[in-house]
Amino acid sequence: MTLDSKHILIGITGGIAAYKVCELIRMFKKSGAEVKVIATPNALNFVTKLTLQNLSQNEVYIDEFAPKEWKPEHISLADESDIFVIAPATANTIGKIANGIADNLLTSVACAFSKKIILAPAMNSNMWNNEGVKNNLKTLQSRGIEILEPESGFLACGYMGKGRLCSLDKIYNATVEALNYSQKLKGKNVVITSGGTIEEIDPVRYISNYSSGKMGIALAKAAHDMGANVTLITTKETDTPFETIKVKSAVDMQNAVNDKFENSDIVIMAAAVADYRAKNSSDQKIKKVEGENDTLTLELVKNPDILQEISSKKTHQIVVGFCAESENLIQNAKEKIAKKGCDYLIANDISRKDVGFGADDNEVTILDKNGRETKLEKAPKSVIARKILEHIANE
Repeated sequence: MTLDSKHILIGITGGIAAYKVCELIRMFKKSGAEVKVIATPNALNFVTKLTLQNLSQNEVYIDEFAPKEWKPEHISLADESDIFVIAPATANTIGKIANGIADNLLTSVACAFSKKIILAPAMNSNMWNNEGVKNNLKTLQSRGIEILEPESGFLACGYMGKGRLCSLDKIYNATVEALNYSQKLKGKNVVITSGGTIEEIDPVRYISNYSSGKMGIALAKAAHDMGANVTLITTKETDTPFETIKVKSAVDMQNAVNDKFENSDIVIMAAAVADYRAKNSSDQKIKKVEGENDTLTLELVKNPDILQEISSKKTHQIVVGFCAESENLIQNAKEKIAKKGCDYLIANDISRKDVGFGADDNEVTILDKNGRETKLEKAPKSVIARKILEHIANE
């Protein structure tokens, strides 16, 4: 993917990792991007203005009220840039942006920026774990700002822990992905489910599975970036810039999907819906009874098959299912798509530790109702999500 003709705005704040951004600028320039830099006054304690100016081959912007044209710089910089990458982002700057404070050029641009913002924090591990910082990050994520979490290791302050600026490759790749997103789903209503359902046995016990919900959330974010009107129906807590409906059980999820189905264009059932639930859940904790057999018998009943149900009543909708298998992946997937009647089925191997449940990466095969198979090699779930959506949108 190319960065030719892309305008990247980089914001550098006052952290020791500021010097690393020099190499990031070089990476962007080498890929053909036009790069401009905003530095806070404190950032210049760690990297010089002349260095940044030579690397970017542009003026370095620091002061808020030094316009060379009629349009204020914080507006002109926001208007002309395709993306705003803030790295490193200190706790101070994170807090300001989260609360709409615009007391320097960088935060003023962030306040006026209506396109994609990527933020790469770097700070002491205790600061990273501070509840106020966590809340500010959640606020930013809920507005659609992408957070590239710091890495763990030995920090400049002498601590060992999480807080080191993530790799430049990660920042670069996230920027390239964001800038190359198509808008093929613009105006489409996309419903996506994620997470494993929870089926209560009693107030303290339940039946569930190992699904982390990461794949469904990645799909929802990718669909949103591609212009879709997204509804995420999930069993997991998540902050998103689009409609999110929190559910618990399979029946809850069924009701939420049915409520949204008629007006949807694409429905992606990425959730791991429990096949069974307790026939009679207890309102009180089930107690152990001394002297009886050391067994407890639960009577289970089948949960609704949401995928098959919506596939049977679809009119204009495209319905996509997921198939998590530990053996005979393709064979089982072919049988499932034939049985369920969906348009596409995404098959992934959960027996592997490096992909599937809980992992950050995935490797899948897309099957369609006409018998075609498309293999997507191992990649971060965000990349897999985008490729799945582009495959569907291109059909």
